[in-house]
Formats: sequence, C-alpha cells, structure tokens
Amino acid sequence: MAPIRRALVRRPTARLAEGLLTHLDRRPVDVALALAQWEGYVTAMADHGWDVLEVPPSPEHPDAHFVEDAVVLHRGLAVIGRAGTPERLGEERGVAATLRGLGYPTVAIEGPGSLEGGDVLQVGRTVYVGRSTRTTPGAVGQLRAALAPRGADVVAVPTPRALHLKSALCALPDGTIVGHSPLVGDPSFFPHYLHVPEALGAPLVDLGEGRVLMSAAAPETAALFADRGYEVIGVDISEFEKLEGCVTCLSVRLRETPEA
Repeated sequence: MAPIRRALVRRPTARLAEGLLTHLDRRPVDVALALAQWEGYVTAMADHGWDVLEVPPSPEHPDAHFVEDAVVLHRGLAVIGRAGTPERLGEERGVAATLRGLGYPTVAIEGPGSLEGGDVLQVGRTVYVGRSTRTTPGAVGQLRAALAPRGADVVAVPTPRALHLKSALCALPDGTIVGHSPLVGDPSFFPHYLHVPEALGAPLVDLGEGRVLMSAAAPETAALFADRGYEVIGVDISEFEKLEGCVTCLSVRLRETPEA
C-alpha cells in the first residue's frame, strides 16, 4: 500500500465549551480563541505536507472536533468506533461516510461495546488499546478480530489515570514510547519507554521527515525531543486542553491508501 499524507479534521461547533470532562474540573473556554487555535493546528499540518480534509461538522455534538475518537485506521481498513458515552454517539457517522467516500472499507464496533480511537496507539504491528472508561473489553475483542487477519497484535493496556491511552503516552517515529509516568500506570509494560517531564508533552503527532507536532505548553519535553534529533512543531491548543483534548485527537491521519 502506497504511503500518503492526508488528515481528516472536523471544525469545532459553537457548543464546544459544553464538551464532556472526566478527570478535569470545568474551566471557562474561550470559543473564539479555540476556533483560532484549531485553524492554527490545521495550518501547521498543511504547512508540513499534509493534505487536510474537513469532515462535515456535527453541531449537535460538542466534542465532535475530537475526530480521532471516531475511527481506527490500520493497513487500509477503517474500524469505525463507538463512543463510550451516550452524548457522543453519532459522531462517527460523518467520519464513516467520509472514509467510505475516499474508498476505505469499513467495519463497525457493535454495541454494547465501546471503543474510542484516542485509546489506540499503533507501533509497527503492535496495536495497544487502552482499557479506559471509554473502551470496553468486548470492543477490544472486536478490534482484535478485525485486525488479526492483517497481522496486527492487539494488546490491551490498563489506563486508569487518563481519559484515553494517548492522553498519557504516544510513540516517537523511532518507536520509542514516550509518556508522563504519573499518568501511565505501569511504564514497564512498554518496551523502549521514555519518561517526559510534562503531562502535556506526551501526546504527539508524527508528521514525517523527522518532524513531530506537539503542544506548545510542554517546552521541556520539546527540548528533550529536539535533543534526540527531531524537529518539533509546537501548537497552542490550550482551550482544547481544558476539555481533555490533545494534539492527537484533533485529526485522523491517513498514511496508507484504502485496502482493496
């Protein structure tokens, strides 16, 4: 399958400040600033070689801009997620329709199980799935069944201290798992693990060509990545971080063409 660089995003709605919270106390969200920050995030991706495509907005869902939660893409297959809260059910429909329009075959997680894409971290053929409050064991089993024919090794990971697995840890392009240890639980679970000093420094997006996109609110972690030879692209997403969002959940990265 040929590599591509396309990213799906979804424009925030005027109701974004009503988004759900699990681990954080609610703080005021500046909606106008959030929209400007979202535009900055999209521009950063486009400026670094990504073809950005907007999924139709979903104004009835305040959290719909966290588009990553709606799908897991693996080797040209789109596994459509099922939200772990009633309020977010239905966000996946527009994402699924967009992916089918691009030619991706889809398979859906079926209820009563739930699985959100923010709980899925892919490192080579290993697919780590966070067992958070949003993802259930039955849905992990469904994902395993869908991806096993494609050679994936799906591994469930306890995730008790963060909203999603990728809120606590991600992977650098060389496969090193980076995480803020107080949120990770048991870092020894992961090979090639690197602790980062800031919680907001753990989430990152591999932009390719040695570049990583991450929150501008984690300068110490940015310096650590730069020391390892990476070019760090920092973006300010402070209003989304108030809503337990991070750089990974604002886009779905399509790196392979659809599987025939």
